[in-house]
Amino acid sequence: MGIVAVVVMLFTFEVSFIELWHYICHTGYWLLAILALWGILYLMNAWSWQVIIRGSGPCPVSFLYLLRLTVSGFALNYTTPIGLLGGEPYKIMEMTRHIGVQRATSSVVLFAMMHVFAHFCFWSSSIIIYLILSGLGILPMNVGTALVLFLMSAFCSLGIYLFIRGYRYGMVRRLFIVISYIPGLKGWGKRMLYDHHEDFVRIDRQISELHSQERLTFYKSLLIEYVGRVCQSFEILFVLLLFNHSGNILLLFLYSFLILSFTSLFANLLGFLPLQLGGREGGFAISVSALGMTSALGMFISIICRVRELFWAVIGLALMKAKTASSGDDGISET
Repeated sequence: MGIVAVVVMLFTFEVSFIELWHYICHTGYWLLAILALWGILYLMNAWSWQVIIRGSGPCPVSFLYLLRLTVSGFALNYTTPIGLLGGEPYKIMEMTRHIGVQRATSSVVLFAMMHVFAHFCFWSSSIIIYLILSGLGILPMNVGTALVLFLMSAFCSLGIYLFIRGYRYGMVRRLFIVISYIPGLKGWGKRMLYDHHEDFVRIDRQISELHSQERLTFYKSLLIEYVGRVCQSFEILFVLLLFNHSGNILLLFLYSFLILSFTSLFANLLGFLPLQLGGREGGFAISVSALGMTSALGMFISIICRVRELFWAVIGLALMKAKTASSGDDGISET
């Protein structure tokens, strides 16, 4: 499914390959910087996951092995419908033979929760930044904008509340309880609850223990994920610098922060689409226009981000069968 999605994406660009090549050439060395930036972001994701694993016991696999699974997992999330149903099961299956099914499941679920929770914190930060810039007269504030910010605030507040409850009491068992009421999934959900009830309870206990007993691990992982989201703003900044070399760097970075925040929120609401087709482009168009920039700039940013996604998706899919030199066939660390 991932390979098919990549091929479909290549042939469904809204621009011709000649125009696409023109955009890539215009980006120049900034494209290399963007690709390298995401290499750093994946390193941070793997580090966050390693911190979570060590919070419940020793981590018997090397960091490079975790990095490989992280890149491959995100590649599957990009290229399969409802992203987390692609990469997360893959990582659980790979880690089960090293740390057991319960620790593997709880660590992957915790990482996914932390990754999404960091997004909610990131989106909340963007609301505060927009209000500050609006108060300074830099960005507009009208009824439509105020309504959007209010809805975002309500959505983020609800998300943060649910995640805090999930961290305190666990989330897996409750998730399958909800699934058992969904038409078409009732039978499967009830069977899973009946067959794996004790496993779900133990997994939820490991999740809650990280929040209640391993506070340093919890906040360290959250900080890494949040800083990663902030660093992702540099991807937008690099593109903005192509169009505005003389602009205030700090202001351009804050614009990048807001563009990324509003776009990622819009795209994640359409997360059921492989590669978030259309959602990402629409998010860039709306967020860029809201900041008073041209729609052409939004299209340029979306195309460069698509090129970056395809580049790392192909690498991630290839790494699914690759072996790292330091970890060997099974990823066991020598240290």
